Amino acid sequence: MDNRVTISPKFKYLSFGLIAVGVIALIVGFVSNPQRAWANYLLGSYYFLTLAIGAAFFLAIQYITQSGWSAMFKRVPEAISSFIPVGVILLSLVLIFGAHSLYHWSHHEAVEHDELLKWKEPYLNLPFMIVRYVIFVGLWVLMTLLLRKYSLLEDKNGGLEYFKKSEHYSKVFIFILAFSFVLGTIDWIMSINAHWFSTLFSVKNFASAFYHGSATIIILVLVLHNLGYFPKMNQYHRHDFSKYLFMLSIVYGYLWYAQYMLIWYANVPEETMYYTRLLQEGWSTPFCWT
Repeated sequence: MDNRVTISPKFKYLSFGLIAVGVIALIVGFVSNPQRAWANYLLGSYYFLTLAIGAAFFLAIQYITQSGWSAMFKRVPEAISSFIPVGVILLSLVLIFGAHSLYHWSHHEAVEHDELLKWKEPYLNLPFMIVRYVIFVGLWVLMTLLLRKYSLLEDKNGGLEYFKKSEHYSKVFIFILAFSFVLGTIDWIMSINAHWFSTLFSVKNFASAFYHGSATIIILVLVLHNLGYFPKMNQYHRHDFSKYLFMLSIVYGYLWYAQYMLIWYANVPEETMYYTRLLQEGWSTPFCWT
């Protein structure tokens, strides 16, 4: 059976229809409440970008650990991680056009009358934030393109030469990602409320990206298997997937609890305001427990 996935015209039309609905809803949002629309746009673009980052991290881990069980599925995380350039473009629109609607510290007059923002200004300023963004996402795109390139060359030419290169660049990639994703999450998400901070917030988001990226890979692999792809997949692969996801759910749950417990126990107003606001606003409450 040909392993190339073919998408039916019906599914394509459905996808384009949903995209059209999303674009119309976004336009209505910008007309009625621009600040709320930018917040939703940031949430959506950041979420799907983290799924792609999580898939790329999953792929890198497989190379580093020289895992054999996931070799037949590697095209799936490669396909998901190929969304990174698109996600980068979508997220960049927030920084270019929506920064003043979302980030209080981007207003000069607000910084002048706030000692904390003034103290953070050398780091939290729009030009430096854009420079960091370009560096971070540029490295992500470069590393994922290299992994994809050597993966295709490995399939074409065989041997271990290109696998070793993929393994090498995977090690470089996870090192880069460890720093850039943490700082990027601080820039794009945590700095929305520049008076609040948590040393676990970025780490928790990184675990979330890996967790949900892996879950997306598993769902797609199982769907494709049910459609007739991956005929050599067996119960042991499903067991490995389930153990992988169970492990990540424990890691993510532990980090969520650690952040919540420490803030609740310390009961410092500058920290508790994060959860207080989430619990007091109805639409925000689900985010408090995820």
